Amino acid sequence: MTTGVERLFDELGHFKRFQACVYFAAIFQAISCGIHYLASVFLVETPKFLCDAPSNITDVLYRNHSSTSLADIWTYYKPGDGPVVVRTAGGDQWELSPCLKALRRDAINFQYEFFGNKTVESCGGFVYDHSEVEQSIVTDWDLVCEKEWLAKLTQPTFMLGVLIGALVFGDVADRIGRRPILMATSLCQFIFGVTVAFTWNYYLFVLMRFLLAMVSSGYLVVVFVYVTEFTGIKVRTWTSMHVHAAFAVGIMVVALVGYLVRVWWIYQIILTLSTSPFLLYCWKFPETPFYLMAKGKYMEAQELLDTMAYFNGLPPTLKVSELMDDCDEALLNDNKQENGRALEVEKRLSILDMFGSLKMAGRSATCWAIWFIGSLGYYVFSLGSVNLGGNQYINLFLAGAVEVPSYLIGCFAMDRVGRKKTCAPALLLGGVACMLIIVVPQDIEILAIVLSMTGKFAIAIAFGLIYLYTCELYPTIIRSLAVGSGSMMCRVGSVVAPFCVYLADIWIYLPQLIVGILAFIIGILTMFLPETLGQPLTSTLEEAEALGSKPKSKNTAVDALEMNQTIKA
Repeated sequence: MTTGVERLFDELGHFKRFQACVYFAAIFQAISCGIHYLASVFLVETPKFLCDAPSNITDVLYRNHSSTSLADIWTYYKPGDGPVVVRTAGGDQWELSPCLKALRRDAINFQYEFFGNKTVESCGGFVYDHSEVEQSIVTDWDLVCEKEWLAKLTQPTFMLGVLIGALVFGDVADRIGRRPILMATSLCQFIFGVTVAFTWNYYLFVLMRFLLAMVSSGYLVVVFVYVTEFTGIKVRTWTSMHVHAAFAVGIMVVALVGYLVRVWWIYQIILTLSTSPFLLYCWKFPETPFYLMAKGKYMEAQELLDTMAYFNGLPPTLKVSELMDDCDEALLNDNKQENGRALEVEKRLSILDMFGSLKMAGRSATCWAIWFIGSLGYYVFSLGSVNLGGNQYINLFLAGAVEVPSYLIGCFAMDRVGRKKTCAPALLLGGVACMLIIVVPQDIEILAIVLSMTGKFAIAIAFGLIYLYTCELYPTIIRSLAVGSGSMMCRVGSVVAPFCVYLADIWIYLPQLIVGILAFIIGILTMFLPETLGQPLTSTLEEAEALGSKPKSKNTAVDALEMNQTIKA
């Protein structure tokens, strides 16, 4: 039988009625994180467009196609493949391009090819193809041509908010608790999500999306810790990995709503409202037993144990004192105030404590590297597959659906061979697959696609399990901060990924080569991490550092207690 706080799961169940209700309620809101992360795919979608045309058009030419209306030409028009020629009722002929227009001088015959003089002008406005995109922020605020960079800046700005939110809320959750952060970030997700739909200019839109990114990231970071601390060892792998599945459901929701709704602000409102029922019950969430015990809130912890026992149909016989080691009980009895309440003395921990010793520094650096390569590899493969063609909504839906098998296989492997023995081979396989793409002849496309999908699938397994692995490698007092800082490195990888893809201009396989080499090296480093399969969650830095080591004869906390008693004597 396990000892410490982990014992409560042996007594009250690893995943019975109470934990199941808390778990599914918590991960429901994780769907909204997937929604807001991917919503910009259609929010900033740029349809086909041309310079504004005269209002009295009578004829339209585009290569071998002719019509009396621009709307009939969009089906055939391809940007960069020549202008669209129009003729007005007054006989003027204009050549319309996306960012310029030209008036033909002394044009007699109305034909596509023209070798005479032209007067080139800048666009006064733009006309858009509304067959696919009825209304986006690009069409509303003309974020094209010299303003195109503004549209492209929206997602990097969002990712910057995700990075900051992951670090900030992870730290705050370790200080004030998981429950307040889950409630606050959920409420702010709803407020900022709806506010985004009613922004009247680009800069306010970017600001609201930045704040939305911070709270969405904050919820996603803390909910991993929350469900980990409410489920026992026997099911912890599945419960942690399936938070990713909820995120993938959010991606599929984006694709479905994007297909049905083509007006960006209505689309944004529907996406935000889809998870609003969570606000009706999130205030009933309890704090985790690990956090309550770590902070010395023993009365609240006892109430939680009794509630869990009641909901699980068990007698409320488990006492808080039974979850504490002998040294903890001595400290509890020794630290009483006159009014009977425990004196709460806690050490302020920071990110520097993750690097407090050589062993912890190496562990933290390796974990950060796994977070980084997981995100970098995912986005390099994703951005490299944008030319798949077909229906963009189906493609996005499948992009979310395809993640589920990797999580299922990852769960089976993690519970049978261990976290380290799943993560390291997955990274090594991803690295080898990436590097093998380099030697594939360009005329064998199917083999390159198979290797590319193998690399993405393998790295997805490692990326999926690193959340749980990080939770298990660090103690309660710094667990949220560890996950938050890891998520920060994940966002650094997502910011670097587009620049990595641009290196294909130098050599087409350079992005895959970079990902492959990094994944292979990090896979080797992962083999030096301790195995956490079947190990109880730790509460102190000393316990966390001892993972993978032989137990010492004396516990550090006991030594400290004995020294304290000696000084008093």
